[in-house]
Amino acid sequence: MKRKVQYYETDMMGVVHHANYIHWMEEARIDFMDRMGFPYKRMEAEGVLSPVKSIQVNYLKPCTFGDEVDITVGVKEFNGVVITMMYDMRVNGEPVFSGTSEHVFLDQEGRFVRMRRVMPEFCRAVEDRIEKASEP
Repeated sequence: MKRKVQYYETDMMGVVHHANYIHWMEEARIDFMDRMGFPYKRMEAEGVLSPVKSIQVNYLKPCTFGDEVDITVGVKEFNGVVITMMYDMRVNGEPVFSGTSEHVFLDQEGRFVRMRRVMPEFCRAVEDRIEKASEP
C-alpha cells in the first residue's frame, strides 16, 4: 500500500506525529483484509470482532510532509484465536518504521471465537499468507 504524508499529520517541526503511524498500521491492515477477501465489515456482519490486543512499534526515521510511504503488511503468526500482523514502512526504499499488532477474535458478547470452527476459509487464507510472509 502506498500513502502520501498529509500536512495535517505533521507537527511544528514538519515531522509526522508518532500516533499517525498507528493509524497507518490500521489502514494497511484493513486494506490487507480487503485484498484477502475478508473485509472487517463482512466479519463484523458475521458476528466476529477483532480488537487490538497489543502493539509494538519501532520508529526508525521520521517521515515528513509529502513523503510517499510504502507500507507492507503481512501475517507473522496465527493460532486461530490470536493473529499477529507485521508492518514495514519505507520512504524511497529506506526503512522508516516497523511494528507488529496482535488481535483477538471475539463474538458480539466478547467471548473468544475459534476461527477454525467459525470461518475456516479465513483461516486457510491467513495460513497461506504466513508461509509467504517474512519479518520486516
